[in-house]
Amino acid sequence: MHDLRIIREQIELLRDGMRRRGKLDSLAKAIDRAEQLEVERRATIQAVEERKSARNAATRDVSQLKKSGQDASAKQQQSRDLGEEIARLENELAVAEGALNQILLEIPNITLEDVPAGGEEANTVIREWGEKRTAATKPHWETGEALGLIDFQRGAKISGSGFIVFRSAGARLVRALINLMLDVHTREHGYEETWVPAVVNRAAMTGTAQLPKFEEDMYGLKDEDLFLIPTAEVPLTNLYREEIIPAAELPKALTAYTPCFRREAGSHGKDTRGLLRVHEFDKVEIVRFCAPEDSRAQLELLTSHAEKIVQILELPYRVVLLAAGDTGFGSARTYDLEVFAPGVDKWLEVSSCSTFGDFQARRAGIRFRPADGGKPQFVHTLNGSGLALPRIIAAILEHNLNDDGSVTVPQALRPYLGVEQLS
Repeated sequence: MHDLRIIREQIELLRDGMRRRGKLDSLAKAIDRAEQLEVERRATIQAVEERKSARNAATRDVSQLKKSGQDASAKQQQSRDLGEEIARLENELAVAEGALNQILLEIPNITLEDVPAGGEEANTVIREWGEKRTAATKPHWETGEALGLIDFQRGAKISGSGFIVFRSAGARLVRALINLMLDVHTREHGYEETWVPAVVNRAAMTGTAQLPKFEEDMYGLKDEDLFLIPTAEVPLTNLYREEIIPAAELPKALTAYTPCFRREAGSHGKDTRGLLRVHEFDKVEIVRFCAPEDSRAQLELLTSHAEKIVQILELPYRVVLLAAGDTGFGSARTYDLEVFAPGVDKWLEVSSCSTFGDFQARRAGIRFRPADGGKPQFVHTLNGSGLALPRIIAAILEHNLNDDGSVTVPQALRPYLGVEQLS
C-alpha cells in the first residue's frame, strides 16, 4: 500500500510510476479519486479537530458558569450539538478512509527509478552462468515417463490437469532437492528454517498483496474465508503482521518449504505440457526483513542465495531484470532467474527475487523500532524462490540426459539420493 504522503504531496510520482508500468490509462480514474478522497479526508480531520476544540471550550464555559451560579443551558446545548456534529464527521471520515484504502489496495507498487519502463520486451539480461547443452536431448516429460519418475496420467485422474504424481526415484528426487535447498539456505546463508501452514486467512493474503487483485488465481476453501497459499511468501511475511521488530534483529531471514497452489486463471494453452505450468508444486522460499537503507544490498544478497542453488545443481541460467510492466504487483524491483531447458528450447523461470520496499509492510503493519528508540518505522520486505522445483526437475532431466536414456544426478544431489544416475 502506498504512503498517503505520496497521494498528498507526490501524486505525479504515482502517475509516472503507473505510466512506466503501462497501467496509467486503466488506473487514472482511481488515482484521481484517491487524490480527491485524501483532500476530503484531511479537510474532515481538520473539521473534527476544530469542533473538538470548540466542544472543549464549551465544556469549560459550562463549568465556569455553574461555579458562578449562572445559567449554563445554552453552552450545554452547544456542547451536545458539537458532539453530534463530531460523530457525523467521524462517520464521514471512516467512510472516506475506507474508500481510499480500497482504492490503494488496487494500485501496484512504484518500481525503483533504475527499473526499465515498458513491458516484457524491455526486460534486461544482467548476467549468464554456465554452458548450454548443445547435444540432442528430449523433452522432460518423455524422459520422466520413460524412467517411471513422473505419472502425468494418474495425476490428472485423481486431481485434474495440472496436478502431477512423482514416483519412486522421482519422488526421492523431489525430497532430495528440498533437503539440499534447505540445508544450503540454513547452514550457509543463515536463514531460520520455518514450518508454516499451507492455509491462510484473507488478512494474510491482503498483507502480501495477493488480494484483492488476484483472488481469481487462488484456491479458496468453501464456506470459510481461507485460502491455499500460492507461495510461502504469504505465511512467512505475515508471521510479523501487526508487530514491531527490534532493530537488533534486522536483517531477519526466514526460509520454508511448502506446497504451493495456483489456479493459473487465464493461462489456458500457455506452456501447459509437462512440468512447465502446474496447479500444485513444491517450492523453497527465502524471505528477508530489513531497514530501508539496506534494501538494495539485501536484494542482491537474496538473489545470490537463489543463484547459489542453481550453480550447485550445475544448470546454465541467466538473471533478468524485469521491466516495470513485467514486474509483479507489489514489487519495486525484481530479478528473474531462468534456467535453460534444451529439450523444450526455453528459458524457464525458477525464481523471482524481489524487494517490495515498504509496500507489503504498510499493508501488513510490520514495523521496526530504531536502535535509538525513535518512532517505529516500516520495514522493507524481500523474497524469492530458492527454488521452485518443477522447472528445476525439468531442466535436470533435459540437461543431464544421457544417450542410453539415463539421467546424470548433479554432484551436489548424490549424497541425498545415494545414486549417480536415474535409470
